[in-house]
Amino acid sequence: MARHAGEGRVAWIGLRPERLADLVPVEAADLGEAGLDGDHARAGKRALTLIQAEHLQVIAALAGISEVPPELLRRNVVVSGINLTALRNHPVRIGKAVIEVTAPCAPCTRMEAALGHGGYNAMRGHGGWCARVLTLGRIAVGDSVARAGSADRAI
Repeated sequence: MARHAGEGRVAWIGLRPERLADLVPVEAADLGEAGLDGDHARAGKRALTLIQAEHLQVIAALAGISEVPPELLRRNVVVSGINLTALRNHPVRIGKAVIEVTAPCAPCTRMEAALGHGGYNAMRGHGGWCARVLTLGRIAVGDSVARAGSADRAI
């Protein structure tokens, strides 16, 4: 169960400068204990939010629209090529940082406005994951995403 077909990649990173603000795409950001620098502060098990790139097409299909840009879904990091569900409760290296995927990130009611009628239900089961920070570091689009060893639990 610890084996994966390969490493994933960071496909997109977005920051919200304040609560309820639109996400701003960035190429890289520093990950601190409270989340990404420049993102509104959260801490603990919800310091970072992630979603599978592969789920964007599923959400679009279920919402009856042609595509879903990542900024509409309000998650910080879009990851492709590795199953985030399989990484839950394990240290995960992203660039220079290490996180732990902690809990599902339920969609918010704002998805009705963002995706149209039924948008909330289109995201159910595909809303992504919350994570806490174990090791501070910089993450960037293109960075590898992979299960890390137990020695990576630092904070």
